[in-house]
Amino acid sequence: MQNFELMILGCSSATPTSTRNPTAQLLNIAERFFLIDCGEGTQMQLRKFHVKFQKINHILISHLHGDHYLGLMGLISSMHLLGRTNDLHVYCPAELQEILEVQFKHSQTRLNYTIVYHHHTYENNVLLFEDEKVEVRGIALNHRIPCCGFIFREKPLPGNISKEMIVKYKLTVEEIVYLKQGSDLSLADGTVVPNKDLITNKTFPRSYAFCSDTIYDEGIIPYIKDVDLLYHEATFMNAMLPRAIQTHHTTALQAGIIAQKANAKKLIIGHYSARYKDIEPLVDEARQTFENTFPAIEGEVTTVSPVLI
Repeated sequence: MQNFELMILGCSSATPTSTRNPTAQLLNIAERFFLIDCGEGTQMQLRKFHVKFQKINHILISHLHGDHYLGLMGLISSMHLLGRTNDLHVYCPAELQEILEVQFKHSQTRLNYTIVYHHHTYENNVLLFEDEKVEVRGIALNHRIPCCGFIFREKPLPGNISKEMIVKYKLTVEEIVYLKQGSDLSLADGTVVPNKDLITNKTFPRSYAFCSDTIYDEGIIPYIKDVDLLYHEATFMNAMLPRAIQTHHTTALQAGIIAQKANAKKLIIGHYSARYKDIEPLVDEARQTFENTFPAIEGEVTTVSPVLI
């Protein structure tokens, strides 16, 4: 079974603390490594948690507040100095390309590799990336400046056909391929054997939604419905709701409501305000509305396990 793992690299909001770094996450789906946001210090976190930089071919930046991208220039530079030659795909606001290129210009930097920019359109459900294993789509978030969330969906995996069935029906290689793609089996006498009676260990495709900075907004729910793992910002506790509204952020209680209404399987909250030394009260508050809530903790890996159909 292929990997589906999320590592938290940073979970603080605008101001880092002595124990928490700004937002950054690493998602591994079938050995496709996606870096989601790249706050200050991200490359140090990658080193700390023994992640090889050059495995990362896709970097997604949600928006242009510094705690979500100020680590990117340093990471790009280190990839260059370490001899990278493969293309690096960056999904980002169009203005980020300008920000990076002015730094390359004035430092007279000529990268050994090409950065391929994919500019956000801030449309819901727009396709950002797709291959045979995974697809990534954008979600328009409601923040003070244009902001993009991301949803990652695993492509359906083929099930297995037991040796017993192969022998019983004298299946050819071609027939096995069609059956793994979901076809039923038609026998010579006209009998049709349903695919479900032949295939075993078939699993539901897994999914992860990253909802970065946003005010409470139920408009995202149709796009994250039934997601296996949801990350949603929870900058403040609900006692600071006026401040959350003023700054276009969400409270922990509200993050739980979004997870509950979206029928998510599991919620991770993060983007904690630096005012909170202890994050357990935020987790407890989110659990008032969504019990299966967990804190974003740097270095922790969450595995989305496969579920049999």
